[in-house]
Amino acid sequence: MFAFLAAHRAEVFRDADYADLFAPPGLGRPSIPATQMAAIMTLQALHDYSDRETAEAVRFDVRWKAAIGAALDGAGFDPSTLVYWRNRIAKSQRPHRINEAVKKVAEQTGILRGRRRRAVDSTILADSVATQDTVTQLISAIRRVAREVPGAAEQIAAVCTGHDYGKPGKPKIDWDDPAAKDALVSALVNDATALVEALRPEDPGQPEAPAVALLALVAGQDEENSDPAVAGEFLAAEAARQDRCPAAGDQAAVAGAGPAAAQEPPAAGHDGDGRGHQDPDDADAGGRLAWYGDSAYGTGDLRDAIERAGHQAVIKPKPLQAPVKGGFTIDDFAVDERVGTVTCPAGHTVALSRTRIATFGALCRDCPLRSRCTTCKTGRKLVLHPRDDLLRAARRDWAATGLRKDYTAWRPNVERAVAQVATWRGRRLKLRYRGTARNHAWLKRRTAALNLRNLIGKGLTRRGGAWALAT
Repeated sequence: MFAFLAAHRAEVFRDADYADLFAPPGLGRPSIPATQMAAIMTLQALHDYSDRETAEAVRFDVRWKAAIGAALDGAGFDPSTLVYWRNRIAKSQRPHRINEAVKKVAEQTGILRGRRRRAVDSTILADSVATQDTVTQLISAIRRVAREVPGAAEQIAAVCTGHDYGKPGKPKIDWDDPAAKDALVSALVNDATALVEALRPEDPGQPEAPAVALLALVAGQDEENSDPAVAGEFLAAEAARQDRCPAAGDQAAVAGAGPAAAQEPPAAGHDGDGRGHQDPDDADAGGRLAWYGDSAYGTGDLRDAIERAGHQAVIKPKPLQAPVKGGFTIDDFAVDERVGTVTCPAGHTVALSRTRIATFGALCRDCPLRSRCTTCKTGRKLVLHPRDDLLRAARRDWAATGLRKDYTAWRPNVERAVAQVATWRGRRLKLRYRGTARNHAWLKRRTAALNLRNLIGKGLTRRGGAWALAT
């Protein structure tokens, strides 16, 4: 990677592609050449360096100096320079230009020509924001509401009695006393709940203020009722702490709040944003792609979208759960979409409602198969997805048509690609930024760096003014 950038960085990251970020020649002050900074940001994403570590590498590491064309005695730059460049690029019309440059290289090599497979997957990336404990997070969220929501300060004074929220920091209690801590948490949660209720809009269709919505999330995710029969008593939920959403605003760090958005693995020409790059030759072949994903992507909505696009879903079906162990699943019921009816294993037929619910009700009362079908006193009820036909076909065809074998053959490649994005030298990566936009930009740079490294491993070279692969 270092040797390639030393020889070809100006051809991959052209200065002209960054001209819009600068004033006309003769104006402004000197800056680091764009081709150098693009190479630096690519290496930073690849090595998972902080801004300070990156600046030190540029100053002291001969490999970095060679890669960017810096003098051996070059003094380098301040770490804040990287912040400046990221912000300038983010505010421009082309916020992902580093990724775009690598995609152009991949397109010229033709590495994706004729490739018919696209993969979707997701993984959790932990944020690097200092994790706040329950008490600090609740107090911070309430204080944020007071600052940002008109009239909230008055409501806090009226309904919140567990703490003086005008003062920063933790309350003064005996922190070695578990009972005292639990009582404080209960008081803070009750305050948060009361404040959220007081500030919720009267119109159900009107969204809450972001600060209020975040407060509701923080209060709900960190606490659990210690006894459902006793209202207002809460304990910190240890399980929730593991995946706590940082109280960093309505654009909290991506990870910690659940899986990241579906990412396409970093095969060359893919940018990691869940949208596969389609080579022109793919369109010539009819444009039909095979989409690979695990059972989390086996929803009726996604299968419908893939079918409407004219593609094939090689997605593992979600396993069915029977209400009675070893009993009848939804696939044991015959659905006639043409007339809108559902027939149970015992031969009883009912109509599908407008909301696609089949209720057997009283028909289950004396049914000889009831013990294998349901334990509900009111009988069996089915709720069918609008594309129930696709879901049934997927479960039916999974083993019968060889999809399982095809999926198994390619799934390890997806796992390796995800591992490339999410790990570095055996350790799990942590996001370094707050906000989904900044972390999405990081993901673009990360996949660009990985794609470029993979292309270099295949012998990426320059021939006759165009990019080509040796293998």
